[in-house]
Order: sequence, then structure tokens, then C-alpha cells
Amino acid sequence: MSSASSSVRRIAATVLAAGAIVSAAALPAAAHDGDRHHQQRPRVEISRVQADSPGREDRSNRSLNGEWVEIRNTTRTPVNLRGWTLRDSDGNRYRFDNVRIGSRATIRIHSGNGRDTRTDLFQDRRDYVWDNRADTATLRDDRGRTIDTKTWGRRR
Repeated sequence: MSSASSSVRRIAATVLAAGAIVSAAALPAAAHDGDRHHQQRPRVEISRVQADSPGREDRSNRSLNGEWVEIRNTTRTPVNLRGWTLRDSDGNRYRFDNVRIGSRATIRIHSGNGRDTRTDLFQDRRDYVWDNRADTATLRDDRGRTIDTKTWGRRR
């Protein structure tokens, strides 16, 4: 019985050692998968939308600029938005020129006319873009990949 008992112990020790080796080899792969998942978070995101311009909607430039979409860079490095687009559900599109968004910075894209700055861009439109009740803002990179979307309300 003692030889059977020692055989069982040897087999159990071998199985445990093999399990430890397999676990050690799998651990870096699991950690790497966590890093890959973390990288899937948008580096640039639609952080806020003001679809309903405050006050009376009279198509004045002031009212048009009261509706905007805010884009935020969530990283520590600047991102060039050249060729990126911002669209609504109706297909209205704003294309970014050579615009750099700083690290952890935000940019507001207004519907009306104005002079572009580091923090504010203007679509130079004479009509509202965003539907007050329901719409979707979609941000795409220069390759056409969807980076982020923000939806509000329900479309009929």
C-alpha cells in the first residue's frame, strides 16, 4: 500500500508541476490580451453634444454656434485629425483639415460661421445640423473607420 501511495503522490506532483508550467506560460498571454482590450478604447471620443441651441432658434449665427459637438483626446499625445469626419444621421458631414488636438484636450465643432482656434472649429453652415429630438453623431478616422458615436432620442 505504501508503494501505491507513493506512486499516487508522484503522479499528483507531476500533474501539479505540469499545471504550474502551463499556467506560467499562459499568464503573459492573458496579460497581453488585457492590454489589447485597453487599446480598443477610443483615443479620441465624442465627449458631449449640444444639439438644441439655447434660446430661440432663429438661424442666426449666434444660434447656429449654440449647437456643437465636443471631441476629446483621452491620451497623453496629440492626435492629428486630418481627413477625419463628423456626420449626423442625415449624412451632413464635416471634414477636419490639418487639425491637431492636444493631449487630454477638447475641441468644439460649432455649426455656424466663425474663426477656427485651438479649441473651437466652425462648420460655416447656415442651417442647423443636429436634430434636437433624435440624432447620431459619428466620428470616423481618415480611413473611414468609426472611432466613436453618440446617439440621443429615438428616430421615427
